[in-house]
Amino acid sequence: MATEEEVSIPNPDEFYSPQQRALQDELQTRPLANAVVFAVVRDELDPEMAGFISSRDYFFLSTVNGDGEPTVSYKGGNVGVAHVADTKTIVFPSYNGNGMYFSAGNISATGKVGMLFIDMCTPHRVRVQGTAALSQNEEHMKLFPGAEFLIEVTVDKAFINCARYIHKHERVEATNRYVPDADGEAPLPAWKRIDMIQEALPEADAGRVAESGGTITEDDYKQKVMDGTS
Repeated sequence: MATEEEVSIPNPDEFYSPQQRALQDELQTRPLANAVVFAVVRDELDPEMAGFISSRDYFFLSTVNGDGEPTVSYKGGNVGVAHVADTKTIVFPSYNGNGMYFSAGNISATGKVGMLFIDMCTPHRVRVQGTAALSQNEEHMKLFPGAEFLIEVTVDKAFINCARYIHKHERVEATNRYVPDADGEAPLPAWKRIDMIQEALPEADAGRVAESGGTITEDDYKQKVMDGTS
């Protein structure tokens, strides 16, 4: 990892868009905005950022499709769900989901992502802007058994973000039971047992419904969500 002194600082005029600059000028915050860039924004991960990202078991991912429409997704797992490969590279897995591939499809279209790593207990957060691509790098795939593929993010900008508006939460669960184990196996999620979607399930999932307790109704699933047992 590079030391803090070796990490480069972006030019504020290149970091901010014309629209952001216009608002800064209107509200007389351009000098402050410049100072923030010099103080915390970097072109790659410094040791503190890398360590914090490696300690997280979830993050929020923002992507944009080819028409410029954005979306935000919660990406959860166990500690290390985002692997810092080096000061310019973050890798995370795409596990089996609902088959939409919404974020992954957006990445294939535009490659632009935003990542928010947050600790709601301390609180603390780090933001990353990057350029992403789908990957099946063998070395990194070994880190995430059961992953369908990986997302490899090249860090463009990273910075520590003020934590004053983060509401403090208490952690009640240390691991996620749906993260695939060392053999790539994971429990079937309750929503895949809903009766109305059985005909649409992939064959591999359909064969697991009976062994997971059989089908349930949509109302049954909603109750599981309310109970926190989904």
